[in-house]
Amino acid sequence: MQTHPFIPIAQPDPDVLAEVVKQLPHLPSSLRYYDELEDIVRSIPQPESSMRFEIIAQGRQSGVDFSSYDSVHALLLKHVFAFLLGQDLSPLTVLMYFGGAQHLLRQNLEALVASGPTGAGLMWTVLQAREMPASAFLLAKSLLRLLAAHRLQGWSNDYAGFLGHALPLPAKDKYASVRSGNAFLLAEEEALIVRYLDQMAETLKLTPTRVDTPTLCDIGMLLCAYQFAMRPIQIAMVKLRDVRVWNDDPASSSVHLTFYMAKQKSASKTTPMTRKVKREWSVLIRELYMRRRQEGGSGKDPLFDAFKQPPGPRIAAVLEKILPERAVATDLRHTAAQRLVDAGASQEELAEFMGHTDITTGLVYYRSSANQAELVNKALGLSDIYAKVARIAHDKFISPDELAELKDEQQIAGVPHGIPIAGIGGCSSGQPLCPSNPILACYGCHKFMPIDEIRIHEQVLSDFRGIVGFFHESSRGDKDSPAYLQLQRTISSVQAVIDELQGVTQ
Repeated sequence: MQTHPFIPIAQPDPDVLAEVVKQLPHLPSSLRYYDELEDIVRSIPQPESSMRFEIIAQGRQSGVDFSSYDSVHALLLKHVFAFLLGQDLSPLTVLMYFGGAQHLLRQNLEALVASGPTGAGLMWTVLQAREMPASAFLLAKSLLRLLAAHRLQGWSNDYAGFLGHALPLPAKDKYASVRSGNAFLLAEEEALIVRYLDQMAETLKLTPTRVDTPTLCDIGMLLCAYQFAMRPIQIAMVKLRDVRVWNDDPASSSVHLTFYMAKQKSASKTTPMTRKVKREWSVLIRELYMRRRQEGGSGKDPLFDAFKQPPGPRIAAVLEKILPERAVATDLRHTAAQRLVDAGASQEELAEFMGHTDITTGLVYYRSSANQAELVNKALGLSDIYAKVARIAHDKFISPDELAELKDEQQIAGVPHGIPIAGIGGCSSGQPLCPSNPILACYGCHKFMPIDEIRIHEQVLSDFRGIVGFFHESSRGDKDSPAYLQLQRTISSVQAVIDELQGVTQ
């Protein structure tokens, strides 16, 4: 191993840790931390003498065992633990840091502390030569931050920038699944979730007693994760006081939920985010809210019973019953973000929807600009990717005679982009009840009943492709344009219906 000619790598010094511990102040009589889920402050009593720190947070109980370390080593790690809690980190994040403690041997800490600011970079290189998890490096860097906060071993807060940039963590792409597309649900999987929520809502309207409260609680959690892209901890934190029900009629009630930011800077954690539940699904939250009130719940009580089991596993369990492939709450969040970006949302709009304090966090969802030929090809529904779009869910195919027998409001007609279109099929709910644009939103909707005549859908496809050509020729083929993206998605859905009909007739 080559060493620096002027700054030798520090050697382990058995006395250096003892000297540092002597200069640190005594630990307080108890370490306090905040449990977001239960909205209470918890404490770790007598941390200086205790050999195990028990942590209860977000419905989980875990801890850190210091009994395997000698007294000086253990006391130093306890100071690091207390320091991290004081930085307003989540207790679960602190526990994650300490997951790497076993990889940092005492001699590693001795050498790192003895190196001081001038030799820390070289010592960090030595540590990087070892195969250690990122948590071990995070813990080592936290130790140096502790020294800087107390101005020990030559460190001070003036080295904050150095600690942040000159001592790199192991490379890791936390958005690898997003970049590869593995984090996103297929169109048909989203359709299955929507259909499930629709069915549960209809069941509640007809016979509320058929859905017990625990099941209703799980359905409500799924709704929040799918429609609002909320993290499990945000869902768990919703209290009865965060629910607003307008209009007592279950059939037409409007429901608003207030969530709070999570995993953001401390100043933003209390920032409220109010969201309106989709009208067709509002009965799901309204019924749960009414049951909680009838049980004697107060405003501070949780809407979802997340104390018995955290929302994450419960949402995953519901998805396992609905979807053919395994999915988790995080997949719903990523899918919702990508859905918003595909619809032409700006960085600011995406950040507001996702609850990000930094608008650059969501840049991963924006695709790199494609060339015009590829862009138009996708919009026309001719590329392999769009030609192989998952089969779009719909209610059923109907014949021209069946279409004629439907009520007027169930027969779909519209004039999208100035082109009158009618006779493409029917809607099981009726156009007056749909807030979306006729024709453009019908293809791809599970309530859509397409007519079983291919030529009609082919004519619609031809008309829409003409519109795309007009967009392109007039230099309006901007992939961030909501109108252009809506056409792109609709054309793909029309093509999917045609492909399905061709498969039936062959």
